[in-house]
Amino acid sequence: MAVVLALGMLVVAIVSSSRPDIATVIMAAVAIALCEGAGRLIKWQERLSVDAWPRYLLAGAAVLAPMLLFGLAIGHWAKQGDADWRVIVPLQATIFLLAAALLDGKLVAIVLAWCGLCVGLCIFSGSIVAAGLVVVGVSIGLAIVRRERMRAGVDIAQRLACEREQRRAEELLAEYEETGQGWFWETDRRGQLTYVSPRIAELVGKRQAALEGRPFTELFILDMQEQESERTLVFHLSTRSSFQELAVRAATPEQEERWWSISGRPVLDPYNNFLGFRGSGTDLTEKRKSQRHVAELARFDSLTKLANRFQMAEWLEKILGAPRAENRSCAVFMLDLDRFKQVNDTMGHPAGDTLLRQVAERLRSTVGGNGQVGRLGGDEFQVILPGRTPREDLAYLARRIIENLSQPYSIEESRVSIGSSVGIALCPDDGSTSEELIRNADLALYAAKDGGRGRHHFYAQDLHSDARERQQLEQDLRDAIVNGGLELHYQPQVRVTTEQITGFEALLRWKHPVHGYLSPAKFVPVAEDAGLIPQIGEWALRTACHDLARWPADVRVAVNVSPLQFANPSLPAIVTSAIAAAGVAPGRVELEITESVFLGDDKSTEQMFAALKRVGVRLALDDFGTGYSSLGYLKNAPFDKIKIDQSFVRGATIEGSRNGAIIAAIVSLAEALDMETTAEGVETLDELDLVRLLGCSHVQGYIYEKAMSAAQASARLARGLDAVAEGPRSARSPRQTMLRKVLLEHNGHRYPGTIRNVSQTGALIEGLWNVPEYTEFGVHLAEGYVVDALCRWCKEDRMAVQFAKPLPVDENGAVSFAPPRAKRDKPGVDGLRKAG
Repeated sequence: MAVVLALGMLVVAIVSSSRPDIATVIMAAVAIALCEGAGRLIKWQERLSVDAWPRYLLAGAAVLAPMLLFGLAIGHWAKQGDADWRVIVPLQATIFLLAAALLDGKLVAIVLAWCGLCVGLCIFSGSIVAAGLVVVGVSIGLAIVRRERMRAGVDIAQRLACEREQRRAEELLAEYEETGQGWFWETDRRGQLTYVSPRIAELVGKRQAALEGRPFTELFILDMQEQESERTLVFHLSTRSSFQELAVRAATPEQEERWWSISGRPVLDPYNNFLGFRGSGTDLTEKRKSQRHVAELARFDSLTKLANRFQMAEWLEKILGAPRAENRSCAVFMLDLDRFKQVNDTMGHPAGDTLLRQVAERLRSTVGGNGQVGRLGGDEFQVILPGRTPREDLAYLARRIIENLSQPYSIEESRVSIGSSVGIALCPDDGSTSEELIRNADLALYAAKDGGRGRHHFYAQDLHSDARERQQLEQDLRDAIVNGGLELHYQPQVRVTTEQITGFEALLRWKHPVHGYLSPAKFVPVAEDAGLIPQIGEWALRTACHDLARWPADVRVAVNVSPLQFANPSLPAIVTSAIAAAGVAPGRVELEITESVFLGDDKSTEQMFAALKRVGVRLALDDFGTGYSSLGYLKNAPFDKIKIDQSFVRGATIEGSRNGAIIAAIVSLAEALDMETTAEGVETLDELDLVRLLGCSHVQGYIYEKAMSAAQASARLARGLDAVAEGPRSARSPRQTMLRKVLLEHNGHRYPGTIRNVSQTGALIEGLWNVPEYTEFGVHLAEGYVVDALCRWCKEDRMAVQFAKPLPVDENGAVSFAPPRAKRDKPGVDGLRKAG
């Protein structure tokens, strides 16, 4: 502006052909000097706040003062008559326009410049109208300045507010990035990073500056097999399309997988030119872990980590839904654990859970990679084997499963033994749908359990009728409980030294209205599965006490107590109530308890024993030596009697048998603990002589009496307490003691049975009731090996059969169950030579 003012003075001098006086020169020089120093004044002004009044003084010094002095200088020159007003006025307008242009829209400064130029001219023009116009213009200028000042204040306040909001947003975004919950990214049009949050650079193990300019896709592991969306990240980047919450795996050096969810949108300029992508991301790792956990809960058993019912059904449906028929073949194993409920009831659910985990591990190890293993719930397991497998291979696997699951378990410093039964159904032989296969495998499992447990069974068509029979049997048993259809039979217990009856053992019997007396081995498992044992046990206790009330005072009754009853805290109250209702002395009641009760909590077991002894009843340890392997419980258990299981009595008289030594050891142990002993299952005079010789105090078995009804027992006691041993003397061929399942065929029907002992000429078979003498059977000893036999006698569920032909023996003298090989004439040497 200083140059403009100097040029203005030169133009006036040239046009008017005159020279300014000294006053004009001085005022013009000062104006030019002020313009030259206005820059410093403006810098001072910018350091002050908007509302500070010195700002206006500086503005006046920088703009108003030079313009006013220049106007006065030109006006004074014109008044002297040396300058022409016609030149001065356009010059002033031109200078004002240049000033306005240089001030760049600063309205207040422009007004001050205009006022300064006009006031100077008006003072020396002498025109009243001009002066009035100047006053009006100054007023308008002041109004404009005031309005501009107010607007500037509003603009500044808005700008400060915007700056604060922007700063707050930046701080919040920075804090959001620092927390690691989310992050931001930006790329150019080539897909290369222009910005990424520092946290992400840290996770991928690189500096933020090093990532800029690198492809955005380097942040991820883009394995096509792991893409969860049909449209991948590469697809969206190449098509420049927006994407939301796309799951990608992070390319971090961490061993554990890290997953991110990223969103992005294309950035366009005002002309719709693509500039790149901008977006955000969040960490999906914990969410995916949670989803994986939920999926495991939905598809896996939380206790054993095996597949659950849902996943097993899904897997089976996948096999059965294969496009090709040959790929739909499979085998379904249904398993449950024998005696698991007993462990659960006696040791508690935590011990049962531990046992299930160990079972699952053994089952998984046994099946291996041959199939899928799952737990359906409780103690039920399932195995699915894809493909067509020969039946002998399936049978071998089933036997291995049963064998491995039957090995002892260590739980809470105790050894626990259970068993397993397996039912097998095949596709397509036994069904083509999952419902048919599972139902038929279940039926096969029930058949395996009915056959004696601890065995496997393939599905057969006749199992449907067996299942209906079992269901009907359960309903009939419930009706028998309600209507009094159950009976107690009593087998005498005889003191060896006096041969007098000291008591009876109460044995459960059920006379079915259609089938007659049924073996307890047939209906007791049904009662266990139906949960009827506690109800039947209490009924048996009350009935036995009621019958005992009619017998002599020196006769006792022994009642079996199941482990489930023993685990019931109300058992002492139930026993007390039964004794009080019958009006008998507590010492005449003997509770027979098996060793399995010691699998539970030692403290609760001791408390139960103490409570029962306070009632005053006697306690007998039943089936000693066949269950719990430790003898430590005998230190504190207050037993009055030990009952020696009949499996030790069987075969004790055979030369070389160790059973006699075992019986002698049990008797010695009982005598040392001041307990009585009862030998069960004595059937021959030789066995009676042996147990008497070994010191057993009591005997129970057919050698004296078989089990009888309550009325028969009362009649027997009316004849006196003396007992006479009657039975065969062991003068038959040596017998082998065993437990072997066989089939007995008669008139086209087959019946399951169990060989208890066998010789070359005959066997003792258990399982059929009240078989008439001289009934002929075909005994299936092995696959394809059937021998003819004749029933010689039958007592309850035991019968003696005589073979039509003696069985062969092996080199050790033991009876062989292998079919005899047909003899063939071997060709001689001469024959071979002739053939040659």
